[in-house]
Amino acid sequence: MEKNSVTVTIRGREFRVRTADDSDSLQRIARYLDETMAQVEERTGTIDSLDVAMLTALNLAREVVEMRELGGGGIGASPARLQALIELTESALAGAPSQG
Repeated sequence: MEKNSVTVTIRGREFRVRTADDSDSLQRIARYLDETMAQVEERTGTIDSLDVAMLTALNLAREVVEMRELGGGGIGASPARLQALIELTESALAGAPSQG
């Protein structure tokens, strides 16, 4: 399967992600990740980008585990969407400068 390079923006930074998914789907996932990271920042008052990324990854991992335990029956539980979330999280962690 051919992979495309798609640019997404997360917390004001652009990331190029190679994916077999369509661009629109990846953009929706990136927006969800960005919104989740903003919520973590707001709730915790954390400003260190690595800490925010790790707490967000923990929250998203909890959601994935809950979906799997419930039988994976939701639209958000497709393997392609989960893989895209993993790729975005890895990209964010790899490129996140520490501010703390």
